[in-house]
Amino acid sequence: MLFPVSIIIEPFYIMIITVNPATEEPIAEYHSMTSGEIREVITLSYWDYISWKEFSISERSVFMKRLARILRLEKNQHAALISREMGKPISQAAAEVEKSAWVCDFYADNAASFLKPEESYLEGGVRGVVKFEPIGLVLGIMPWNFPFWQVFRFAVPAIMAGNGVILKHSPNVTGSAIAIEQLFRDAGFPAHLYSAVHIDLEDVDILTGFIIDHPAIQGVSLTGSTAAGRAVAAKSGKALKTSVLELGGSDPYIILDDADIPQAVDTCAAARLLNSGQSCIAAKRFIVHAHVFKQFELLLLQRMQSTVMGDPFDPAVEVGPLARHDLREQLHCQVTRSVAEGARLLCGGKIPEGKGFFYPPTVLSGVHKWMEVYSEETFGPVATLIEAKDDREAVLIANDTPYGLGSAVFSGNTERALAIADQLEAGCCFINSMVKSDPRLPFGGVKQSGYGRELSSYGIHAFVNIKSLCFKGK
Repeated sequence: MLFPVSIIIEPFYIMIITVNPATEEPIAEYHSMTSGEIREVITLSYWDYISWKEFSISERSVFMKRLARILRLEKNQHAALISREMGKPISQAAAEVEKSAWVCDFYADNAASFLKPEESYLEGGVRGVVKFEPIGLVLGIMPWNFPFWQVFRFAVPAIMAGNGVILKHSPNVTGSAIAIEQLFRDAGFPAHLYSAVHIDLEDVDILTGFIIDHPAIQGVSLTGSTAAGRAVAAKSGKALKTSVLELGGSDPYIILDDADIPQAVDTCAAARLLNSGQSCIAAKRFIVHAHVFKQFELLLLQRMQSTVMGDPFDPAVEVGPLARHDLREQLHCQVTRSVAEGARLLCGGKIPEGKGFFYPPTVLSGVHKWMEVYSEETFGPVATLIEAKDDREAVLIANDTPYGLGSAVFSGNTERALAIADQLEAGCCFINSMVKSDPRLPFGGVKQSGYGRELSSYGIHAFVNIKSLCFKGK
């Protein structure tokens, strides 16, 4: 394939500087790539893809199993890198690396069955076969909040399907991007089959558009904000490239009057505080039946107030810093505006003194429609309490948001909970447990939470050519 030359005026000597969010100290400096350097990376990756797609699925699985083993052997060093770059508590960072190894094993074990040709017999002795073939290079535009897991969950199925991968990671986790690239090489994959490109935030719109337009790129996977999703969808649509978007969420957790309230509180608090609240599928809005509202409010307040916040390398710490200064400012503005609009601040809500981008576990109660936190995403340890008089109102409140990613229902009656789950506009609903992504289940959302699915068989089919063959004979 011959690639056309495009001209982009380059900025001079732009550097990416990563910062430890717990100390505000610089970690490292990286060169922000020019379009010429990116074009070279894509070309090298394309030629490795040409050879990789000829490997059998069983041959690909050998490399993927090796990658899983290396991830587990090096878990502690990669967990430390995650905690240092974006502030995740160290035990959660180690769990993220372990989960990344799990998805490698999962697709190594299951890709053959997921990609097995489907045969059928038509009239007149004609046979039909549906085959799943690779399409080329897949561009992944990934966020900082799960710097390993988000990458592996899109890249592993794409590569097992026979594609190559170009990663554009968030600049503040550039060290993680480089580490992942090295992991694939250490596992023996073709040297450029999986490649990372490093772009400063100011250059993203120009250079990602250039990458999406590149003829070797045939698919785009984005995990990020709804605004980023709109931009990428427009660019990939204009270029007629397949895209999968996993965007924001304002996940509702409905607590019914027959729920085990102490158990619900424990689960809801864990779901709100995971990754210091910086997760698209973290619990955002707690919609509580009026009969148990006060009890839930009191117990959740006690749980949030007892949460340990501090150095992410301290094993006792549950909440670390937010990943960047601007993210903390944005969250604090959401809280202060909602309080001004009438929400009751029960705890937290103040930026602590000292170094680090910390934000305390915060509870807002008495939240009503038109308040910002009623339906918008809050990316941090802020719990929003909304009272509902009955099941019908709880569903109406849950669906009264532009998002539709995850949801949960807490009830002592499974049939009742499932009836509510069927009415929720979301990509998934968990009963009496917190929302989690799992390699065995499709993951994604509806409405402004995006489209397409990752993980399971749906994830590996996201970036393949589904080819129909018809013929006579054996």
